[in-house]
Amino acid sequence: MGSDSHYQIPSIDFSINSTELDRGTEGWYSLCKNVREACENHGCFEIVYDKIPLELKRDTFAMIRQLFNLPVETKEKNVNPKPFHGYYGRYPTTPLYESFGIEDSSNIESFKSFTNLMWPNGHNHFCDTVVTMMKKLDELKEMIEMMILDSYGLGEKLNSIIPCKTLLRVMKYDAPPSGLYENGHYGLTPHTDKLVSTILCDDQVSGLEYETKDGQWVKLSLSPTSYLFIVGDPLMAWSNGRMHRLKHRVMISGEKERYSLGAFGSPLEGTIIKAEKDLVDKEHPRILKDFDYKDFSNFTFTQEGSIIDSEKQVFAFAGIST
Repeated sequence: MGSDSHYQIPSIDFSINSTELDRGTEGWYSLCKNVREACENHGCFEIVYDKIPLELKRDTFAMIRQLFNLPVETKEKNVNPKPFHGYYGRYPTTPLYESFGIEDSSNIESFKSFTNLMWPNGHNHFCDTVVTMMKKLDELKEMIEMMILDSYGLGEKLNSIIPCKTLLRVMKYDAPPSGLYENGHYGLTPHTDKLVSTILCDDQVSGLEYETKDGQWVKLSLSPTSYLFIVGDPLMAWSNGRMHRLKHRVMISGEKERYSLGAFGSPLEGTIIKAEKDLVDKEHPRILKDFDYKDFSNFTFTQEGSIIDSEKQVFAFAGIST
């Protein structure tokens, strides 16, 4: 996947016919170990997953293009007070980028409300296609979450890592103006995700890059049947720092627009993010105080929080002084 084989991220096969996906088997626990090690060492991994038909994926991106082709005044109806949960369009710092956020996106009634906001006369094909895609991504997310729990020996103790609903973010990056940004321009500036985790896929137009632990920026290219799992700040906090958050960015060049979608784990209202007690010991002392997720999310958009580098924000907000 990477531009340099030395920095390739792990690729983990979740194929339909794999017996390793049967929980409780030796193969399952081997996969759990691979998932945990990838999250701890890299903050991400490639998911090879054939349970989502390529036709559904293509149809979903066709629907996303229709969404972004709507008039600006229509797109701006997608309003949500939570950061990045509504429409976000071409700000001066990211002039090539726009996105939509859609909460509880695998819930048909919730998604119908969004669809009817964009198309008052309805658009059943858009609604049915994207909800079908999100249900399949939810299944994948739940399986990965169970693997993480089992990898730490917590699968019999906990039903979930952090209580979440799925936030769908669909993203568009315009091609740079002709003759400009020949070496690439920020579609999205370097950051760590503020939501629990992300499953990301794209339309095969490159641009995504990640930073290695030794500070190298590496390009990522996903195959048509691959997805990317990304560790966010809250998952790192839950693991008491054992899991590595992925710092990443999008660099845009060339003549093609880039489209991507992410299924994000969005903590429920009132959720307190805290280190799992079984992951705190003498070798792994607590690194963060318990914190209210909503307060942290809001902090990142305050004047104080916004001037702090993205990967340092959670420590500025909830770090434990030594």
